[in-house]
Amino acid sequence: MKLAKLSDMTGGWFVGDFDPVIAHTKEFETAIKHYKKGQNEAKHYHVRGTEITVIVKGRARMMDTEVSSGDIVLLEPGEATGFEVLEDTITCVVKFPSLTNDKFIVES
Repeated sequence: MKLAKLSDMTGGWFVGDFDPVIAHTKEFETAIKHYKKGQNEAKHYHVRGTEITVIVKGRARMMDTEVSSGDIVLLEPGEATGFEVLEDTITCVVKFPSLTNDKFIVES
């Protein structure tokens, strides 16, 4: 058995092809992310990666659509979104495959 703390991971990412993680794989990467109301992530896209975001708790806006607890969002390669936190929010994010240098910020 391995044991790690989510607080020791970078940005909540705990599985993937980077460090630190509890399990290394090139197949996918996974994070549990905690956001406070008013936080934002820059609009971005992935060229090769598909990203799935589960809104575990809270409310946010992605691709001009409000999402809330229980919603699952799938973004295909090339689809760009930002992340606007409308209330304290927890997400689970899965991206596959796990690729470095596959996140591109969209300049406004």
